[in-house]
Amino acid sequence: MKKSQLVLVGNGMAGVRALEELLKIAPDLYQITVFGAEPHPNYNRILLSPVLAGEQTLDEIVLNDWSWYQDHDIHLHTGCTVTEVDRVRRVVHGVDAAGNTISAPYDRLVLATGSNPFILPLPGHDLQGVLAYRDIADTQAMIDAATRYRHAVVIGGGLLGLEAANGLMKRGMQVTVVHASEWLMERQLDDVAGRMLQQSLAERGMQFLMQAQTQELLAGDTGRVRAVRFKDGSEVPADLVVMAVGIRPNTALAQRMHLHVDRGIVVSDTLQTVTDPRIYAVGECAAHRGVAYGLVAPLFEQGKVLANHLAEWGIGRYQGSLTSTKLKVTGIDLFSAGNFQGGADTEEIVLRDPYAPGGGVYKKLVIQGDKLVGACLYGDTVDGSWYFKLLREGRSVADIRDRLMFGESNIGDTGHEGHSKASAMADSDEVCGCNGVTKGAICKAIKDKGLFTLDEVRKHTKASASCGSCTGLVEQIIMFTAGGDYSSTPKTKAVCGCTDHGHQAVREAITQHHLLTTDAVFRFMEWRTPNGCATCRPAVNYYLISTWPKEAQDDPQSRAINERSHANIQKDGTYSVIPRMWGGETTADELRRIADAVDKYQIPTVKVTGGQRIDLLGVKKEDLQAVWNDIGMPSGHAYAKALRTVKTCVGSEWCRMGTQDSTQLGKDLERAMWRMYAPHKVKFAVSGCPRNCAESGIKDVGIIGVDSGWEMHIAGNGGIKTEVAHFFTKLRTAEEVLEYTGAFMQLYRLEGWYLERTVHYVNRVGLDYVKRRILEDATGRKALWEQLQFALDGEPDPWFELDKAHVDARQFQRVIPILPAMTPLAAPTQTASV
Repeated sequence: MKKSQLVLVGNGMAGVRALEELLKIAPDLYQITVFGAEPHPNYNRILLSPVLAGEQTLDEIVLNDWSWYQDHDIHLHTGCTVTEVDRVRRVVHGVDAAGNTISAPYDRLVLATGSNPFILPLPGHDLQGVLAYRDIADTQAMIDAATRYRHAVVIGGGLLGLEAANGLMKRGMQVTVVHASEWLMERQLDDVAGRMLQQSLAERGMQFLMQAQTQELLAGDTGRVRAVRFKDGSEVPADLVVMAVGIRPNTALAQRMHLHVDRGIVVSDTLQTVTDPRIYAVGECAAHRGVAYGLVAPLFEQGKVLANHLAEWGIGRYQGSLTSTKLKVTGIDLFSAGNFQGGADTEEIVLRDPYAPGGGVYKKLVIQGDKLVGACLYGDTVDGSWYFKLLREGRSVADIRDRLMFGESNIGDTGHEGHSKASAMADSDEVCGCNGVTKGAICKAIKDKGLFTLDEVRKHTKASASCGSCTGLVEQIIMFTAGGDYSSTPKTKAVCGCTDHGHQAVREAITQHHLLTTDAVFRFMEWRTPNGCATCRPAVNYYLISTWPKEAQDDPQSRAINERSHANIQKDGTYSVIPRMWGGETTADELRRIADAVDKYQIPTVKVTGGQRIDLLGVKKEDLQAVWNDIGMPSGHAYAKALRTVKTCVGSEWCRMGTQDSTQLGKDLERAMWRMYAPHKVKFAVSGCPRNCAESGIKDVGIIGVDSGWEMHIAGNGGIKTEVAHFFTKLRTAEEVLEYTGAFMQLYRLEGWYLERTVHYVNRVGLDYVKRRILEDATGRKALWEQLQFALDGEPDPWFELDKAHVDARQFQRVIPILPAMTPLAAPTQTASV
């Protein structure tokens, strides 16, 4: 039987959730076509903030990858904007990034066009550097700006604005939040909670201008924004301005189709447009009973009703949503529901402890008569879902009023007093408000499918997969249901989409079966993509050369561009060159050679790096070899997953405070391990006394001189999220420092997953495990140190031993002139179909 044609306009969370629900109950009813304006598959827009903050990657927030569309025979047109819908002939017309027209007939049409960010119509709003914060492109633009500029201004102190400010601050920018109201997030918090939030964020370095009226955005000499001016005449510098002042339903297409629009595309209880029953609207673009919802939970409720109607079940009706807000703003838990502001005919129960760990705790419950009508929680939101249940059910709380503030686990009549939140919940209680998942559904999935990890539960139930605020409760339920089998981390994490095998499985196969080439690995492990991809090829290549040194041949084509060129590519297409200076020490002769090379090759910028080395920025690719030869210093490996620097202070040789010769030990460490490739970049530091001027406490290996010898610290990180190194051991001699450091590095090289920093490796395997392998097993430690020395013996310098290092010199031959940096062309349409 010929399938009916279903077209979805909008590839976002609401529309695709409706498709997921439809495919569950009527998988063969429709031939589905999806038009998406972005060049990406369906992703979790809520998790853009962790991407901006550097806590997640874009790949990790994809909800349905390309293969999902193929598996369900869905024709997906990405990067394609729908321009017209012919309601008479029932045909959708779109234009892709290349200007091609794409058309699709429909029997049923779903509009899920979402919303557009509101841009304040201020003078200067169209300047370069003025952005909204709505999608992947906006997020990437902010990440790029954070690498080049210092000052950011975020206009809007709501959830989105604060998340943008937090992410930019973590990227190293100085951020000022401009907000027109008296307190932050006034739609979700009362004045007390809003001011507590502001104080907590201010303590982290975020700056605020409250009740400020923005008048104008000022341009610099290059046409980029340089400052924000206010109505009182004051100004703040701004290299980047992010407007997060609200959204508006995207109804432009609906208006061109002559559908009824009022605060959104007006729909009935079946999500059909009131103008044309063949056309539906769902998500932020839809207006139901005069309300356009912006939270994800109501949109997913709409999606379920829409799926029922499209499946011709005819049993679903959407009657609106009572919403609550449960959020985690920059690590601070917040919850609000109902009439949390209170009023003249209400009573309030308030608990406030501004000095509680984590920034304080504040709870306000609003009671009208004998019923809970509102709640606002700050810091401790574990009982938010229970309060929301009381609010929805409208039950009397007169009998539990004296204990209401202290949460569900303290209410004796539940029969679970003193037990965990998970055990106290009924199976029908909702756990994940975003996705409408109950405790019973999670427990059933855990038992039926044998799930033991949070990622597995997210994959099968979507619980905690959206905003993440219910993650702790979901973990409680897993522990309550799975018992001792629970694991907080996935048992396996696929290397990439080319395979289901995890990093550890690949390592073990290479070791156990003596695999020596990437192709051999792909064949043996039955890779779905025979030649791999840009994600898995570098990982597999590293595992081969680290497992079988001098046997497995390094494949340069499986390395990233920086490692193939042996220099750091810059945004304008030129490169930076950082010669190695042993322990940060140099000579007049080396400095003269560097200066001569700068003049000879007209290198525009010379900079001292944070690792005490000199960076030559702006070197043309065709000049790289000549620059290396003229400088005559070893490669600094600043481009590689390798030992970057060994930072030192001047130590006892010069400093009157120094207790040990840190400079000499730094040089010895660097000379011993400078050719060492690793799962990720590695940085060492050696300080000559406990004053720690070399910042040894935030390095992968940090050595600190004390009167009796050296302290060794491991697994520190000074990146986006600073991690203080663990104290590891105390050593007496420089020779011991070399052995213990080398053994730890070799253990990391053999067991770390590709792109896993030492801090994450140690967190994964446990510090106690590393101590057992290095401190408690002297024979094993010496063997690891010897293995590393064997692997590094004869390892070539890629700047001067090109043939031995398998460097393709043809890449340095100039073919076309270097052009100025240009805005990249839009991505072509990507179609996924079977």
